[in-house]
Amino acid sequence: MSSETLALLASRRSVPPHLLAEPAPSGSELEMLLTLGSRVPDHGKLVPWRFIVLRGDARAKAGEAIAAAFRADDPAADDKRVQVERDRLSRAPLVIAVVSRAGPHVKIPQWEQTLSAGASLMTMTIAANAMGYGTAWLTEWFAYDRRVLDALGLAPEERIAGFLHIGTPVERQPDRPRPALSDIVTYAEA
Repeated sequence: MSSETLALLASRRSVPPHLLAEPAPSGSELEMLLTLGSRVPDHGKLVPWRFIVLRGDARAKAGEAIAAAFRADDPAADDKRVQVERDRLSRAPLVIAVVSRAGPHVKIPQWEQTLSAGASLMTMTIAANAMGYGTAWLTEWFAYDRRVLDALGLAPEERIAGFLHIGTPVERQPDRPRPALSDIVTYAEA
């Protein structure tokens, strides 16, 4: 097993999107990320996910839909607060939305299909980190808001598995406390 891979996995940490700057993956690097994101366990070869790449003005356009939904729910919100919502997908230079297309299937449970979308997100997270970029996998409230999902072009049965924010970290992030294995591992004995 590659010690480089293990070192990456042992040191990986999320970077808040506002601390991610240009450059971000583009061209062949972006294509590689998306290709790797599609090389995940996929029982039945259903391809139960798809990707929406948001960069440049596409992030601002999506932000307008987020701000409109927020303003509709909180008409008394001040402009500064609405701007925070408008900027949700503009904090990092690149955002990849992973859309779960999990649905009923005669053999493949929806849960397995949903997990495949999560595997896709994690694979792209690790790949982007291996390329030297920082990442943050977030959902936030608007990932569950049908008005925003419609604006992003999701079909009624589709859901956001997560938004992967990617860019170059402007500062190194400290590690956060991790759970003790004794708190999360049970060994089944024969």
